[in-house]
Amino acid sequence: MLSTQTRLRLQNILQRLAAGKTVSLKERIELQKYSDHDPTVAAWLRRARRQQRKEREKHVGDPLLSALDLDASEPHSEYCPDQDDLGDWFQGAPYWLRRS
Repeated sequence: MLSTQTRLRLQNILQRLAAGKTVSLKERIELQKYSDHDPTVAAWLRRARRQQRKEREKHVGDPLLSALDLDASEPHSEYCPDQDDLGDWFQGAPYWLRRS
């Protein structure tokens, strides 16, 4: 459980991260440390990263997915059929999931 002071400090860092403002390496390391051990902080970090990147196109389901914390947090993790080859997209997948 986070103390009030720690929670406020982390939320300040997350607000700056989401706004695209400067966040020091020390603050990022601290944020990642708490994120690794606390699922609530991990969810806050995913939301901040999603807010930071500007999505090019909005889909009807995006607000629902964001509210449920189900959409992708990393921009390169989404498959774009017009630009990506499905085989290349699964290149880093486990052997049982790769295309033969």
